[in-house]
Amino acid sequence: MKFRPCIDIHNGRVKQIVGSSLKDAGNTASENFVAEQGAVYFADLYKSCNLTGGHIVLLNAANSEYYDATRVQAMEALKAYPGGMQIGGGINPENAAAYLEAGASHVIVTSYVFQNGKIHYDRLKQIEKAVGKERLVLDLSCRKKGNHYYVVTERWQNFTDVTVDKKILDELSEHCDEFLVHAVDVEGKAAGIERELAELLGDWNGIPVTYAGGISSMEDIRILHGCSGGTLDYTIGSALDLFGGTIPFRSLAVIRDWENIQNTQDFHNSSKSDI
Repeated sequence: MKFRPCIDIHNGRVKQIVGSSLKDAGNTASENFVAEQGAVYFADLYKSCNLTGGHIVLLNAANSEYYDATRVQAMEALKAYPGGMQIGGGINPENAAAYLEAGASHVIVTSYVFQNGKIHYDRLKQIEKAVGKERLVLDLSCRKKGNHYYVVTERWQNFTDVTVDKKILDELSEHCDEFLVHAVDVEGKAAGIERELAELLGDWNGIPVTYAGGISSMEDIRILHGCSGGTLDYTIGSALDLFGGTIPFRSLAVIRDWENIQNTQDFHNSSKSDI
């Protein structure tokens, strides 16, 4: 169970937003935090702490007036920390190589593979061929509808008919190196994790899975560990002190594994980290 840092970029700025509020129309989102620093600042910080496997996400559509500014921020961050971070947002076989050459360890893909509400296996094979299984992360970010979680696409705005379950995890894991899963309904709300989803993902035994969404405290990390059996990596956004929250980044950066988290008092004794 490992902490993975993030850099979310919207309208050319590093932000933390409420995931379910993101809209292409008007490039709008409910903002929790807007950083004064650019993406390079955060990439340099993560590099200095030797934190790997985090992700950069471009939150604007390719046809947005802000897309170029968002992409510039992302490319500069990749170059600042070569091999240290993954990148997602509008990735396809035509542009993936540019991100890998800029320094991304992996590319993260959703909408290219999941289109018009379905999995397109021909597209999955194309992106796998373009970058290699070992450098591909599939984003299975999802929302609950009825009794099931469904993959959502286009910056989490559109439901697919793809349910997140062990069968689909088994199937898709043959084509990628990792999964990234945002619990979209709690993403950016810092109001607790989506336990049912964490349990579902934790019960599956396969390639690495990073969970995102709702973590607001160290207690939430302990809950995530308990309901997933410690099998999930995790990322934290607006609850982190880097982004206006109270969880000390410096403590997470130093204490890497669950056993150390269990035994340390740093999280109880630390004030906001000196960043």
